[in-house]
Amino acid sequence: EGQLVESGGGSVQAGESLILSCTGSGFTGGFTFDGTDIGWYRQAPGNECELVSTLSSDGSAFYVDSVKGRFTISQDNVKRTVYLQMNDRKADAPGVYYCATDKDVPTHRWRGLGKLCGFMEYTYLGQGTQVTVSA
Repeated sequence: EGQLVESGGGSVQAGESLILSCTGSGFTGGFTFDGTDIGWYRQAPGNECELVSTLSSDGSAFYVDSVKGRFTISQDNVKRTVYLQMNDRKADAPGVYYCATDKDVPTHRWRGLGKLCGFMEYTYLGQGTQVTVSA
């Protein structure tokens, strides 16, 4: 059974950089890690959720406005890992970062579901990695 595992979280000062990793394993039944869209979500300390970034199987990327120009999403298909490079961390963006995907949920719905923390119900959801930012 497939699973996603995040890593790379930690505590950084505002302005510093951090790289989060999301590694997939055990996918079967025609589901290929490099053939699906992957999303990075954030759950803030007050439990508000949002979709931060997505990487589609065609290579296109989406970023929420607050991280545009600072974050970069990328994928290494050999390592089955999706990365979220977070530069210039800001004090208002701590939280638990999750990577998630669900082939039965159209990607165009991911942002709306992100605001409702709906990604928590996706078929494939990592355990999350905590990021804290100090001013």
